[in-house]
Amino acid sequence: MVYLRPKVAVLGLLGFSAGLPFVLVYSTLSVWLREADVSLATIGFFSWLTLVYSVKVFWAPVIDSLRLPLFGEIFGRRRSWLLAAQLMIAGGLVGIAGIDPAVSLVPAVLFGLMVAFGSATQDIVVDAYRIETASVDEQAALSAIYIFGYRLAMLVAGAGALYIAEFVSWPAAYLAMAACMAVGILTTLLIREPPADPHKPVHAATLSSSTGLVSWIRRAVIAPFTEFFNRNGTALALLVLALIMVYRLSDMTMGVMANPFYLDMGYTKAQIASVVKVFGFGMTMFGAFAGGALVVRYGQRTMLLCAAALVALTNLAFAGLSWHGEPALTALAVVVSADNFSGGLANVVFIAFLSGLTHRTYTATQYALFSSLMTSIGGFMGGFSGIMVDGFGYTTFFVYAAILGVPAMVLVVVLGRLSNVLTTTKGGSAPLGLP
Repeated sequence: MVYLRPKVAVLGLLGFSAGLPFVLVYSTLSVWLREADVSLATIGFFSWLTLVYSVKVFWAPVIDSLRLPLFGEIFGRRRSWLLAAQLMIAGGLVGIAGIDPAVSLVPAVLFGLMVAFGSATQDIVVDAYRIETASVDEQAALSAIYIFGYRLAMLVAGAGALYIAEFVSWPAAYLAMAACMAVGILTTLLIREPPADPHKPVHAATLSSSTGLVSWIRRAVIAPFTEFFNRNGTALALLVLALIMVYRLSDMTMGVMANPFYLDMGYTKAQIASVVKVFGFGMTMFGAFAGGALVVRYGQRTMLLCAAALVALTNLAFAGLSWHGEPALTALAVVVSADNFSGGLANVVFIAFLSGLTHRTYTATQYALFSSLMTSIGGFMGGFSGIMVDGFGYTTFFVYAAILGVPAMVLVVVLGRLSNVLTTTKGGSAPLGLP
C-alpha cells in the first residue's frame, strides 16, 4: 500500500513541521491580538505577514541551486536549508512567547516576520523534496499524507495553543509550539538527502565574479520561468498563472477574520478549540482523502471546479451564521464542517495540480512561483478584511468573500476548454493535467 512506504510517512512529518508556523502567525495570533484589545483593522493588517509566502519565489532560486556553507557539507543541499529554516521558526516562536501585544506590537511583527520567513523557506524545500523523492504517480498519495501532517499541525497550533492559552497562558502556548518544531528538526536529521539531478549543477553559496553571477542568474533564476512558458505556450501559461493567483482568493480573504468573528459572536477559546479546530480537523481530513479519490474518478478539471464552488458556498454559510447573530454550537459545527471539508478537498486537488506543472530540473523555483502566486492576492486583500468588517459588518464581508470565488471557477472552465482545443489540434493528452 502506497501510504505505508517510508518516504510517504516522512512527508507526513514534514507536513506537520510546515503546518505549525503558518497557523501561529495567521490564525492563532489573531485570537491573542483580539483578546489584547487590538483593533480589527490592525489584526487584518497582521495578515500581511503571510505575504512573505507570496514573495518566496525571489529566494527560491538560491535554495534550488546553491548549497549552504558548513551546513551544506554536513547535511546536503536540501536538508541544510530545511534545518536552517526550522531553527529560525523555533527561534521566532520563542521570541513571540516573550512579548506582550497589548504593550507593543512592533516585537510581535518582527518575530512574526521571522517565523513567516523561516516557514516560507521551509515550504520551498519541502515542496522540492516531495517532488524529487517520488514518481508522478505517487504525488497524489504524498500530497494527501503531507496535508494530513499539515492539518494535524494546524490542529495542534490551533486547538492545542488555544487550550494552553485558556488554561495556562499565551506565552506558555507559544513556547509549547516552539518545542513542537522538534518533530521537523528530528525528521530532517534522520532522512536522506534526495538524489540530485545530474543535469543541474550545485554550487556553494558564494559567487566569486560578475561573470559567475550573471551565469547563475541565467541558469537558476531565468531558466525555470522560460522553461515553463516554452513548454506550455505563452497564452496557456498566463491563464494557468492567473488561475493560481485567484484560486484561494475566497478563503484567504476571509480566513484572518474567522477567529475574531468567533470571539465577537460570543464563543470561548475552549469552544473554538473543540468545535472549529478539533472537529474541523476531522472534516478537513475527510475532505482531503475524498479529494484524492475523486480526482482519480472524475479528473482534475471537474474537481478543481467543484472545490472552488464549495469553498465559495461555505463563505455564504458563514454569512448566514453571522446574520443569525446568536452563538449556537450546533450551527457553528455545521458551518465549520462544510468549510473544513471543502478546504481539505480544495487543498489536495490544487496541490496535485501544481505538482504536475513543475519540471524536475527546477522543482523548488517553479513550485515556489506557483505557491507564491497562490497566496499573493489573497494575502494582500486579507489585510483589508478588518477595515471591511468595521465598515460593513461580518455578514456583508462573508458574502463579498464568497463572490471572490467566482473568477477561479470561470478560469477553470476556460482552461478546460482551451485544453480540449489543444488536445484536439495537437493530439495526445490534455495539457497541464486537465483531463
